[in-house]
Amino acid sequence: MLLDTAGMKSLDPKEHPDWEIAQDAESRMKTIYRLGDEMGLEERELLPFGHYMGKIDYRAVLRRLAGKPNGKYVDVTAITPTPLGEGKSTTTIGLVQGLGRRGKRASAAIRQPSGGPTMGVKGSAAGGGRSQCIPLTPFSLGFTGDINAIMNAHNLAMVALTARMQHERNYSDDKLDQLSGLRRLNVDPTRVEMGWVIDYCAQALRNIIIGIDGVNGANDGFMMRSKFDIAVSSELMAILSVAKDLKDLRERMGKVIICYDKFGKPLTTRDFEVDGAMTAWLVDAVNPNLIQTLEGQPVIVHAGPFANIAIGQSSIIADQVGLKLSEYHVTESGFGADIGYEKFWNLKCHYSGLTPDAAVVVTTVRALKCHGGAPVPTPGKKLPQAYAEENVEWVEKGCANLLHHVHIVKQSGVSPVVCINAFVTDTRAEIAKVRELCEAAGARVAVSRHWELGGEGALELADAVMDACNDETVFTPLYDWSMPMRRRIETVATKVYGAEGVDYSFEAKARLEAIEKDTELSRLGLCMVKTHLSLSDDPARKGVPTGWRLKVRDVLTFGGAGFIVPVAGSISLMPGTGSNPSFRRIDVDTETGRVKGLF
Repeated sequence: MLLDTAGMKSLDPKEHPDWEIAQDAESRMKTIYRLGDEMGLEERELLPFGHYMGKIDYRAVLRRLAGKPNGKYVDVTAITPTPLGEGKSTTTIGLVQGLGRRGKRASAAIRQPSGGPTMGVKGSAAGGGRSQCIPLTPFSLGFTGDINAIMNAHNLAMVALTARMQHERNYSDDKLDQLSGLRRLNVDPTRVEMGWVIDYCAQALRNIIIGIDGVNGANDGFMMRSKFDIAVSSELMAILSVAKDLKDLRERMGKVIICYDKFGKPLTTRDFEVDGAMTAWLVDAVNPNLIQTLEGQPVIVHAGPFANIAIGQSSIIADQVGLKLSEYHVTESGFGADIGYEKFWNLKCHYSGLTPDAAVVVTTVRALKCHGGAPVPTPGKKLPQAYAEENVEWVEKGCANLLHHVHIVKQSGVSPVVCINAFVTDTRAEIAKVRELCEAAGARVAVSRHWELGGEGALELADAVMDACNDETVFTPLYDWSMPMRRRIETVATKVYGAEGVDYSFEAKARLEAIEKDTELSRLGLCMVKTHLSLSDDPARKGVPTGWRLKVRDVLTFGGAGFIVPVAGSISLMPGTGSNPSFRRIDVDTETGRVKGLF
């Protein structure tokens, strides 16, 4: 059942920022009890978190509905985005609103926003205009505490490591045994794989020294190099994304590699006897969260990994719940199809056993112009005037990037629907050129004005997606997991990114050789890390770069998540905060307590 959205017409997205539109709509929100009831949840399956947010007892839902057929499964991906993003979250929510307008029971699954982008440039990932999820402020600032739980669990592993290193340095084997029955682990301080995490973009913490002697001398810690990564890149966040249930999560938690010993053996959280306590932090976090669109449809929010430096998917649990409760369940994969959809296709679906019925490739005329030769926009600065002027030639040239992403989706055997996320500056001739080229490539095309009009503006998109879901799908992985890791990397590089081949640093090559000799590690999944701003590993190369080779500089092992993680180019697991961050415009109305300036 939709909300009465007539009152929302009073706030025009062209004249009001997202946070004002959200706050206006929040006065008409459904209570979490009404939302859950309309979604099909029984009262005992809903775990309220205040009046308008809650968690879902996924075990109870999946147990009760075990025999019920799944609804249609739709993934939303995109072309290579500009630095400003192309509106995947907005489109995901708009599509669910459009399906609701068509009388369909629909739900969305999106990721929880990280404090880094929220306080940086990109914003809170709540959608935008009249296609947002609400309540905006708690969603954007801490939500139900899942990311905080991830940080505490992750950093507890580092506490266990650093304390153990100090004690092993300060005490003999006999003293260690006398104090606590500990055995010496012989940690190699030059091969510590983990670092600390914080949920901000803090480039000053990328490389640090810890354990410097203070007033307590050697009791102040073991001095060594360390680092901070952003919380959403933590292996624990990836585990939350791919775990099927608490038992699976608990088993994975003990396989997280913290470091190596002086003989080259990996030491896990289980070796440090910290895996159980880490899991204790995540008992509540394993339940997915529930909020709503501006028009009152359910939005399941769970996990928050970035796609360029992590798996980039909301959780398997969220999708399992949504598919049981909805006729259409729409999930989102981060960034372009080369990154987010590739990992959805070859990692998430492998672990879940689920297969999509259709995929939406989001594009904007703005992005096509960027790939076709227009000046690259700078976050925080006014969009160049060229983007407000018709230029069909730029759009046509930029469509090469769009068609590349359409081809990626088609390789998986899934029917692609190109969504033109419309801006008021788009012209008929520009939109006509996109439609012409995409339809010639065998893709459905829909122009969607959900940002401006909400579900009413997404009817064409909803119809195209429902039509695509009726196509016969032969979902086919890109590679077999028995394939050697280097061949898998080269397959993704050449068939997805369009590279001519792969070059490895000395360190990356050595690590891959060791992985391929290890029977257990060689069977793990492949989770690539590279820039999202280009099909290549160079963010400055737009369109469809040719004549280049992927440069892999490092290879990480996420034993708990089950990934081998090649790192390409100069990308960092700790993003930076730019010169014009969003936090400059966020404040609080001290009369009402309302937060303003979020977007």
